[in-house]
Amino acid sequence: MEFFNFHTHQTTNQPNVLELVNQYPQDFEASIPFYSIGIHPWYITEDRIDDDLKIIEDKLQTENCLAIGECGLDKRIEVQLELQISVFEKQLILAEKYKKPVVIHCVAAFQEVIAIKKKMKISVPMIIHGFSKNDQVAGQLIKEGFYLSFGKYLLRNPELKTVFEQVPDDRFFLETDTIEETIEQVYNLASEYKNINIKELQEIISSNYKSVFE
Repeated sequence: MEFFNFHTHQTTNQPNVLELVNQYPQDFEASIPFYSIGIHPWYITEDRIDDDLKIIEDKLQTENCLAIGECGLDKRIEVQLELQISVFEKQLILAEKYKKPVVIHCVAAFQEVIAIKKKMKISVPMIIHGFSKNDQVAGQLIKEGFYLSFGKYLLRNPELKTVFEQVPDDRFFLETDTIEETIEQVYNLASEYKNINIKELQEIISSNYKSVFE
């Protein structure tokens, strides 16, 4: 593995890239080599929650399923927050049961996610994907034991450079999510921001991969 793409919605099948492809219970694609699977807060359907959780639990027991998610909380959608929290917590119970890390979608709900982690005493790694916030939020999340994954906003928002520079080397991942750019492009910018070469960055990500996924 030269490159690890922590979160993507499309497979590129490059031999030098390990991709953690996001999957949904109802649209499962068995041919994808490595994936995460979860109920995204945008796609919560009340009469299907139990069925979705059964599918997720089944997949979590396979070697190809590296993580649960993306799942989490989003205060900018119409789905009731109480329902989102209930679905999120049920997935965290499965994550603990099967010792799988969690890919988290979080919009305007960082305090709630932190509180849930504490309340449920979650021991598996929790990774906020697509991080785009300021130093203060990043620092609080790291202090509470979260990892941060950077991608789209790192490329789009130059102000994120100072945030990324200060994230400890043992607490971050890189991703493409839904953008057109390649994971290599994200690595190139990240290595520039961290003032290290690509090989050093690859070693950091590889070490973080082992800590979280092995």
